[in-house]
Amino acid sequence: MTSALQISDRLLDAILAKKLEPGSRLGEQQLAELFGCSRTIVREALVRLETRGLVSVSARRGWYLLEPTEKQAGEAFEARLVIETGLLRGAGPLGEAELRLLRDHLRRQSKAIKGSDIGLRSFILGDFHVCLARCLGNELLAQTLRDLTVRTALTATHHQTQSEATRSFDEHVGIVAALEARDMSLAERRMGVHLRTWKEKLRLTPGSDPLATLRQALSPIDHMEQDLHTRRSRRRPIKRVAGPLRFSKEKS
Repeated sequence: MTSALQISDRLLDAILAKKLEPGSRLGEQQLAELFGCSRTIVREALVRLETRGLVSVSARRGWYLLEPTEKQAGEAFEARLVIETGLLRGAGPLGEAELRLLRDHLRRQSKAIKGSDIGLRSFILGDFHVCLARCLGNELLAQTLRDLTVRTALTATHHQTQSEATRSFDEHVGIVAALEARDMSLAERRMGVHLRTWKEKLRLTPGSDPLATLRQALSPIDHMEQDLHTRRSRRRPIKRVAGPLRFSKEKS
């Protein structure tokens, strides 16, 4: 029987591969039928993800996948920057076995970049960071990085182009080259540049504001147009004089 851990892992893999949209509804009954298990086990899997901040639940609407705001995406990238550069700063040069693992990972990335499967490309690019953390010998931070990478992958779902994915791969190549040269300081700097430029790579501009259209539509109307058209004028009304108009004679 499928366990709760297996279900939560499958959901995380699907997010990294961009097969689940941010904000997607996760129906307990549907998942139970799909995995051939009880709703209790599915609920346990979803609670695991809820405690990691990746899904939310509403009493009336059910379970939903996180839909990160730009602020939340920024926080996730900042957390990754602290962890990943910190890992490189505190680590010694990698052994040949770890370097061989990273070179093999780059070959898989290269193959995915040249292919047409966007989900596979996204999954492997994100997995590189988890793989590197494991090579640096910290399994706990590797697990933390996986959750953070899932959050950033949800942000990248609609914003990462082929050219920017290629740029990310090239930067991964540069990081591994520094590690092969046993230059941990250079690897740290390259990782810092790689993670600090996330807004450029995802092309998050003010136009990506989900409320932009509504915000523009409901912005205050120009005061002059208010006076000319349908809005009630704020000027004081003209006081009417009772009776016929009388003109006094001009004094000579």
